[in-house]
Amino acid sequence: MIQEKLKTLGISIPPVNPPLASYIPAKKSGNLLFISGQLPLKEGKLLVTGPMTPERNQEEVIQAMGQCFLNGLASATTVCSLDDLKGVVRLGAFVASTDHFFEQHKIANGASDLSQKIFGDSGIHSRSAVGVPSLPMNATVELEIIFQL
Repeated sequence: MIQEKLKTLGISIPPVNPPLASYIPAKKSGNLLFISGQLPLKEGKLLVTGPMTPERNQEEVIQAMGQCFLNGLASATTVCSLDDLKGVVRLGAFVASTDHFFEQHKIANGASDLSQKIFGDSGIHSRSAVGVPSLPMNATVELEIIFQL
């Protein structure tokens, strides 16, 4: 079902990004699938780097958060088929930010909106959007996902 929806939307799932340290991309526990933090990597390169500032274009960073969600779907395939995913339970969005940027919640919408586009009502989830001083590899955003199986 999810794979058909992705095809209808013209969305392709990227290859799984290899872990950058000592962790696995995804881990199943009961009927939940926990996805490790995903950076906005596309074809091995970060789409955005450095902290968000009030002056910075938000649209490119919102799009990068969507890439994090797609990378999370790719990581899910290390444990199950995409069609085993019943929905999205929770997103944890991290935005590297200066102390004058207060719109992390808008950046997180890049993942939230894509989740709902792909999963419909099952893509509606709980969420946190947190500003942090820095992220791995100087990425601007990182996303954790919990899927329901």
